[in-house]
Amino acid sequence: MPGLVGNTPVLRISEPLTPPGRGFWAKLEGRNPGGIKDRPGLHMVERARARGELRPGARIIESTSGTLGLGLALAGMVYGHPVSLVTDPGLEPSMTRLLTAYGAQVEPVPEPHPSGGWQQARRDRVTQLLAAHPDSWCPDQYNNPDNTTAYLPLALELASQLGHIDVLVCSVGTGGHSAGVSRVLRQLYPELRLVGVDTIGSTIFGQPARTRLMRGLGSSIYPRNVAYDQFSEVHWVAPGEAVWTCRRLASSHYATGGWSVGAVALVAGWLSRTHPAGTRIAAVFPDGPQRYLSTVYDDDFCAAHGLLDAPPADAPETLGSLGEREVTAWSRCAEVVDPLGLAGTADPGPAGARAVAPADSVREVR
Repeated sequence: MPGLVGNTPVLRISEPLTPPGRGFWAKLEGRNPGGIKDRPGLHMVERARARGELRPGARIIESTSGTLGLGLALAGMVYGHPVSLVTDPGLEPSMTRLLTAYGAQVEPVPEPHPSGGWQQARRDRVTQLLAAHPDSWCPDQYNNPDNTTAYLPLALELASQLGHIDVLVCSVGTGGHSAGVSRVLRQLYPELRLVGVDTIGSTIFGQPARTRLMRGLGSSIYPRNVAYDQFSEVHWVAPGEAVWTCRRLASSHYATGGWSVGAVALVAGWLSRTHPAGTRIAAVFPDGPQRYLSTVYDDDFCAAHGLLDAPPADAPETLGSLGEREVTAWSRCAEVVDPLGLAGTADPGPAGARAVAPADSVREVR
């Protein structure tokens, strides 16, 4: 079964997201059985078993908004581990059913953490389950360095498929694939520029925590796997902008995906319009469209959330610094720093991952 993971294709994306003669290359990680996180799901389990941290037959327990859960379910099946996945009410019913069919035990938390939202509530429940199951193990995807090294094969595949890369565009959630892929590619292409794509309402790049509709990117905590020093710039994208792009991709290229794919494609398309002709841009598409049929591709859902009102702007707004103002639509900033290194940023606590926000500001739908 591990042989099913990897060696995913690349697809040239051009009009109507780019002008004639321009375009970018999309790495279609949705062609993995469960998406991009099949790679770290297998790798983190393999490395933990090799070090003796995960004993034979021990339970794997982790928080997930969906895709890593598929990778861990696969790893549990391959290596003989029961898997418990802590989710929240925002997880699509179809994903819950699929994870259960793959043998995982799915446990949603009933309410968000007062300051850390659903994400911190899930992590707290993981801590409780670890205490209740002796010898159990948590991958801790937000801080586990194996989550980044898992993407060495993806980086080498891109290098082999494209020959040269000038700009790499990645969505950012745990920070794993943007850090892992860019570090390898920069050894091959020292002038590589890494462009991160986040969602509005995410704290990763110093914005305040707010309600988040998009799953799979963004965070209400500060993951320590995010390689802030690697980014040349970051973009924030709103849900309606991602939906528009996902649907344009589907109707023009017969290849699309979920929130992360729409956000990444929007940014990569703009980069292809504004960079010199011949610039080779690679964008990582983390998944396919299947789990988003009741959200991104459902007219009733999108209309109810005001996601079909208008196409995105032709270009993002520009911020001079990460915390200059709160963003509510597609925006970018070319000055990227670790928010925890800024004066006045709250202490993240012993785990080095928690974001502190007003109790009424975090009601994420993830």
